[in-house]
Amino acid sequence: MIRILFYVLIVLALGAGFAWLADRPGELSLIWQGSRVEMSLMVAATLLASLIAAVLIVIWLIRIVWLSPHSISRYFRARKRDRGYQALSTGLIAAGAGDSALARKMTARTRGLLSSDQEPLIHLLEAQTALIEGKYDDARKKFELMADDPETRELGLRGLYLEAKRLGANEAARQFAERAADKAPHLPWATLAALDYRSQTGQWDEAIRLLDQSRASHVIDRKEADRKKAVLLTARATEKLEADPKGARDDALAALKLADDLVPAGLIAAKALFREDNLRKAASILEKLWKQEPHPEIARLYVRARSGDSALDRLKRASKLEALRPNNAVALAAVAESALEARELSLARAKAEAAARIQPNEGIFLLLADIEEADTGDDGRIRHWMNQALKSPRDPAWTVDGVTSPEWLPVSPVSGRLDAFEWKQPVGQIAGPVEEGTLEAADAAIRSLPPVAVTHQRAEPEPQHAETPAKPKHVIETPEKAEEVVETTAVPAPSESVIVPEPVKVEKKPAPARTEEPVVEPFFGRPPDDPGVRDDSDKPLAKASFRLF
Repeated sequence: MIRILFYVLIVLALGAGFAWLADRPGELSLIWQGSRVEMSLMVAATLLASLIAAVLIVIWLIRIVWLSPHSISRYFRARKRDRGYQALSTGLIAAGAGDSALARKMTARTRGLLSSDQEPLIHLLEAQTALIEGKYDDARKKFELMADDPETRELGLRGLYLEAKRLGANEAARQFAERAADKAPHLPWATLAALDYRSQTGQWDEAIRLLDQSRASHVIDRKEADRKKAVLLTARATEKLEADPKGARDDALAALKLADDLVPAGLIAAKALFREDNLRKAASILEKLWKQEPHPEIARLYVRARSGDSALDRLKRASKLEALRPNNAVALAAVAESALEARELSLARAKAEAAARIQPNEGIFLLLADIEEADTGDDGRIRHWMNQALKSPRDPAWTVDGVTSPEWLPVSPVSGRLDAFEWKQPVGQIAGPVEEGTLEAADAAIRSLPPVAVTHQRAEPEPQHAETPAKPKHVIETPEKAEEVVETTAVPAPSESVIVPEPVKVEKKPAPARTEEPVVEPFFGRPPDDPGVRDDSDKPLAKASFRLF
C-alpha cells in the first residue's frame, strides 16, 4: 500500500512539473562541437525524461542478464522448498491421524527436499512416526535431540515428559517437568506438572513460590491460581497444627481469604482457634461455612467445640446450626445425633425421620437403627432400619479417582493431582439392589416400620389328666404360686412411629389345682439392671401397665 502511494506521488509530481513548464514557455539553445541546437523548453524536458527512462531500462536488462543464473537457481530452490514443506505438512497430518505408512513416506520425501538444520520440524515428524510405529527408543532419541536444540527445547522436553509418564518413570518425568519449568516458566503444562510433583513430596513452600511466579506471568488463570494456593496453604496449615497452632491459623485464614468455601481450611482455622481458646471467632468461621454449604464435619466440630459441655449443651448448639440452615438433611441429622446422646429420643426420632425424607442415605437409616435400639430395643424394628440402610445410597465422602478417604487430602493418592478431592457420594461396585433416594422411598420405609413387640406374663399350661378335657389357657396370675411365661402381643405403631404406652388388660381365672413346681423366673430379654425393666412381682398382673422407654 505504501509503495502504490509512493508511485502515485511520483506521477503527480511529474504531471505538476510538466504543467508548470507548459504555463511558462521558453527556448533552449545548445551549441556543442560547432553545432547549434535550438528547441523549446517543453521538448527539452520531455527528451530528458525519456533519456532517464531509457537508461533505467537498459540497467534493468543488464541486471537481469547478469543475475539470471542466480535467479534460476533460486527459483528451483524455492520450488524444492515448497515441495518439502508440503511433504512435511502432509506427514504431520498423517502422523496425527495414525497413518504410519504415509507418515514414513512423507518423512523420507521431506528428508530429500529439506535439511534438518534448516527445518527442525523434521525431527518432530520423525519422532511422531516412530511413536505410531511403536519404535519408542527411536522416538526418545529424537526428543533428546530436540531438547538439546534451543529452538525446539520445550517441544523435546514435553515429548520426553510424556514418554516418561507412559513408562511410569515418575522421577524422570518430574525432572523433565522441572527443567521445562525453569527454562520456560510460561508453559502451563510444565508449571502444573512441577506443581503437582512438589505437592506430592510435601514441598509446600516451593510449590507456593512456583505458583506465585506462574500467576505473575499469567500462565494460570487468576481464579484457578487462588484456589490452588488456598489448597497449598491448607496443606501447610495441616502439618503445622500440632507443632505451631499460630502458624496453622494464619495459613488457614489466608486460605479462606482466597477460597471462602474451602471447608478443610475452615476446619483447620477453627481447630487452631479452639486451641487458643478463641471460641467466638472459631464459631463465627464455622457458622459462615455452614451457611454456604452444611457439612457433617463442620457440625461435628461446632457441636463438640468445648469438651466440658453436657449432652444438652451440645444439643442446643446443634439446634442453632439447624436454625441457620432449616430443612436441611445434614442439619437435621446433626440435631438427631445430639438428641440421641442427650436421651431426647422422641426429638431424635422426629429429626432423623425428617432428614430421611429429605435425603435418604445409608447413614441416616443407621442413625434411626441406633435410635430404635435406645428407644424400644425391638429387634424387628432395628432390622428394618438396617435393611433400609443396606438398600440406600452411600453417604457422601471425600472422593477422588474412584477411592474415598476418611479425611481430606491436598493431593490425590492415585493420580497425584492437586485439589482433586471432592465431597460427594462415592461410586462403587453395586453388590445388591439399591433404591433411589426419593421422598416416596423414605416415606414407604417409615410407613412399613413393623409394630412394637410388647411382652407381658402368663401362666404356663398345666399337663392335662386323662379324665379332664383340655381347656385353652389364658393369662393367669396368683400372687402366691403363679408360674410365669412370656406372651408377645403386637401393638400397632402410631402414624408418626412414636411409641405410646398402652396398658394391657389381662383376664383373671382361678388356677386349677396342681402339684408344686419350681417357679420359673421371668426373662424380658434385658439385663436386670436395665431401667426399662421393672419388678412388678408384688402387683397383680391385671393392673400392670408396661411402658417402653
